Amino acid sequence: METPATRTYTPARVVALALVALAIAGLAYLRFASDAGPVSVPAGAQAGDLILDNCDYATENGSYAAECGTLVVPENRADPGSRLIALPITRIKARSESPAEPIFRLEGGPGKTNMDFANASRFADDHDVVLVGYRGVDGSVRLDCPEVSSALGHSKDFLGEASFRAYGDAYRACADRLTDDGADLAGYGLVQQVDDLEAARKAFGYEKIDLLSESAGTRTAMIYAWRYPESIHRSVMLAVNPPGGFLWDGKATDEQLARYAELCSQDASCSERTDDLVASMKRTGADLPDRWAFLPIKDANVRIASFYGLVESGSDAAPISAPMTLGSWLAADDGDASGFWLQSLLADMVFPKSFVWGQMAAAARIDAQAAAESFSSGSRKPGSNLGDAATAFIWGNGALAESWPAVNGEDEYDRVRTSDVETLLIGGELDFATPPQAATEELLPHLPNGRQVVLPGFGHSGTFWSEQPEAGTHLITTYLATGEVDDSRYEPQAVDFTPEVTQTALGKGISGGMVGLAALTALSLLWMAVRVSARGGYGRKTSAVLRSLWAPVLGLGGWLAGVLVVTTTMPGVPLDDELLAALSVGLPVGLGIYLAWTSREKPAETKAIGFAAALAGALAGAWLGFHATENLLALLTAIGGSVAGANLTLILLDISRARPRTAQQDESVLPAPASLPTA
Repeated sequence: METPATRTYTPARVVALALVALAIAGLAYLRFASDAGPVSVPAGAQAGDLILDNCDYATENGSYAAECGTLVVPENRADPGSRLIALPITRIKARSESPAEPIFRLEGGPGKTNMDFANASRFADDHDVVLVGYRGVDGSVRLDCPEVSSALGHSKDFLGEASFRAYGDAYRACADRLTDDGADLAGYGLVQQVDDLEAARKAFGYEKIDLLSESAGTRTAMIYAWRYPESIHRSVMLAVNPPGGFLWDGKATDEQLARYAELCSQDASCSERTDDLVASMKRTGADLPDRWAFLPIKDANVRIASFYGLVESGSDAAPISAPMTLGSWLAADDGDASGFWLQSLLADMVFPKSFVWGQMAAAARIDAQAAAESFSSGSRKPGSNLGDAATAFIWGNGALAESWPAVNGEDEYDRVRTSDVETLLIGGELDFATPPQAATEELLPHLPNGRQVVLPGFGHSGTFWSEQPEAGTHLITTYLATGEVDDSRYEPQAVDFTPEVTQTALGKGISGGMVGLAALTALSLLWMAVRVSARGGYGRKTSAVLRSLWAPVLGLGGWLAGVLVVTTTMPGVPLDDELLAALSVGLPVGLGIYLAWTSREKPAETKAIGFAAALAGALAGAWLGFHATENLLALLTAIGGSVAGANLTLILLDISRARPRTAQQDESVLPAPASLPTA
């Protein structure tokens, strides 16, 4: 005789199944949903069309009323038959009833978006602030080059000949693919970018505009002033990049280091660590350590990362601010290379995807002739100077100029021209990326109506925005309104050589966390296996906690263990490699969830199927989650996908294995009745 069937769909299973299915469906949508891009060309649109809707724009001072929309422009204005492309455009509305000239903001980079400007609120009281998307980054055509990211990710030495060749080959492959996809790459240089700004000015109906540019964006502002001087009221350039400035000069880098050395000698904390900062760095650089404990350090990574780390002098740039970077060099000179290990790791993680590489190449083509002359002369040695190292990295030792096709107008504006536009140049005395002396010597003499302010103690443009912001805003707004230069609100800016957090402390903490979590994952899995063997399994509540809350910890620890293995034994494997992510996350998650699910009472066949199902589900979920998003978020979605996948397969297995039970089977699992006492 049969007893009533066991319940196949228990409330717990239904809830778990729903949650897991929802997570898997969300990841699948993110992975496979079509990406139409931020903007597209409206049907029937013509060149110059501007389509706007009301919107809100988030700033550091809250939300501001704005208009967001699309500007339609030709892809290549030199080709009458060129197709149209769309660019995003935002106008943050001035709060004044009678605003002054609008400010067109130009971000640096190149290879970065022009649509993010939280500081717009500093100027929106009296000015419309207009953001025009950069073609090739923000528009309907994006010049992504995964080939370049892959070449850099697989590089064992960013400054090695093999890496330079792979870099050039990747750029050629990317250019060929984009061309085959219909992109006219001749239309993606800075000249066409300037024409986009002019098209936006006309579409809005502005007579004259102000320009507010920084870093690489100042080159766009220069070309605008040379090309359309009658359209500009006044121009403010932060961290000025004159022609040739996409290559860093070793001599200027040494001059900036000498400035830091002078400040160091006047600072008690820094001078206690070294009698001569430059000499200490040269001594360390001559024999850069290749390991810290068992963790590898890549020489090229440290030199390139150090250059970028020295760009900003303010604490907001942490963990790659100049004081923190200099602290790592002094610590290495004293035998502690933990900061160098951190720089090396961060370089491998960040550099391969730091730019939209195709747009970066198209913009840099304006300095192609300068690059050809520099690299052909043989005077630039990749590792001899931090500036030389960074230049060789970005240009692939000249491979970029040889591999990316020419763009319109690159020969027309590769030299400084004279401009009568009223222009204010603002530079940080300690700026490594755009040393102010370059603007003083190369650009200012060609600006009859130009003025320059050099801010002592300041680095690149990021330092300008973060340090003494009221003084900087007053300097800019006063100049735009009156043409007068008023830097009187600035106070002496000191460099903090003793930041609260150092790269050496971060290096020790991160490495300790990596090793600790990796070891915890291994010990946890071992303990779970022993626990199952000794006691036969876990209770329902404990199993649920392990399968839902502890499994993500196993995934993170597994990935960190994978990173440690790869960095120490396989330096050519990218840290964002899909196989690394799937295996290092999926295996510990699958094994941990299986151990939390299994029990002694389950038949051997069921346990074998469950083991295979948990691992397969975890691996498939990790792969799906890793490809659903990008960057650090991809790790989190890979862990989430792995947990969901393993649990889904085991829940389905439990459902499929639920069967009616016979009375005989029920009796076999009941305890024998106690003997009755006899009279």
